[in-house]
Parts: sequence; C-alpha cells; structure tokens
Amino acid sequence: MEHTSKQYEAELRELKEKLLSMGSRIEELIKDAMQALVERDTDLAQKVIHGDHRVNRLEMEIDELCLKLLALRQPTAVDLRFITLGLKIVADLERVGDLAVNIAERAIELNQEAPLKPYIDLPKMAADVQEMLRKALDAFVKEDVAMAEAVLGADDQIDEVNHKVFEELVDYMARDKANIKRACRLMFVSRYLERIADHATNVAEMVIFMVQGRDVRHLHSVGP
Repeated sequence: MEHTSKQYEAELRELKEKLLSMGSRIEELIKDAMQALVERDTDLAQKVIHGDHRVNRLEMEIDELCLKLLALRQPTAVDLRFITLGLKIVADLERVGDLAVNIAERAIELNQEAPLKPYIDLPKMAADVQEMLRKALDAFVKEDVAMAEAVLGADDQIDEVNHKVFEELVDYMARDKANIKRACRLMFVSRYLERIADHATNVAEMVIFMVQGRDVRHLHSVGP
C-alpha cells in the first residue's frame, strides 16, 4: 500500500506490530497455562491469570489506534478494510486471552487432586492451536491467503482431537464416579483449546475476505 503521509504509514506499521505483540503475548499465556497444568505448577497458573491485564491493555491501545486511523486519516478502501478487520481481530485475540486464563484456573483446581491420567493429547493440541494463531496473524499482516487457508484446514484436526479427548474422558467417568470432577475439568481444558482454534479460524477467514473479498464463514462455522 502506498501513502502520501509518512506518519500514516508509521501508524499502520504500529497497528501491525501491536497486533503481533498481542498475539505473541497470548501465545505465551497459552503455553504457560498448559505448562502449569502438565507440571502442576500453581504459581505459574496464577501468573497467567494476572498476566491477562497486559493483554487487556494492548486491546485498548489497538482499539484506540484503529479509531484514530479511521477518524483522522480517511483511509482508502483497502486500508479501511484492514483497519476495520483489525478491530474485529483484536476482539478475537482478547477472547483467546480469556480462554488461556480459563485453562490456568482449571489447572489450579486439578493441581489440588491426584492426576487423572498422563497428559498427552492436550499439550499437543495446545501446541497446534498456538501455531494456528501464529499463522493466522502472520497471514493478516502479510495478506497471505494460502497461509490463512492452511489455518482453516488445521481447525478440522483440532475438532477431531477434541472429540477423541471427550470420548476418552467419558470412559474414565463411566468406570469410576470418583473420576467425574477431574474428567469434567479436563474436558473444559480441551474445549477451551478447541475454542482458541475457532478464534484463530475467525482471523484466517477475515484475511481471506480482506484480500479476496471472499466470505468463507459458511464453510467453517465459528461461534462467538
């Protein structure tokens, strides 16, 4: 994109950088929340919960910058789409931060009891959703449709793992009522990760719309 105002160009770069910074911070929260679960580290889980404030500050800064660009810079059609989608993407990112906190909260609860089972699928699932989120944001900044489409494909795999984890945990509950509380909490963790993948998918769908004007939401239905 070419602009006559160097300040305008700098502000657009700042928007991209802040979105990537927020995404990076959220990836760290997800990683730490899962580490707190696997290593039974309650102090780290508390750190995740308190660290969400930084994500909320970034959300406010990005919202303010987007509104400033819209109000003062009279963006062209291409930039207008980029900025308005930036406002939507930051909302998805903020929700992902909340989900990372939810995982940390479940970790604290689970750490107070004996482990139900070895954590195998959930850490792999978490690594995959972090990669989806990273790729979705890179696709947005680079306007890379192929990368965005790869994120959409990965979402189906996450759904399959979530279903597998659900069935396994139902079996644990059926075998012993004493397992029910811990199994339910692990189901929540799996569901939170699946929702993070959905939000990454939301971002990827926005990239495709921004670059090609193609709405693919009906192919990959994602809830709020």
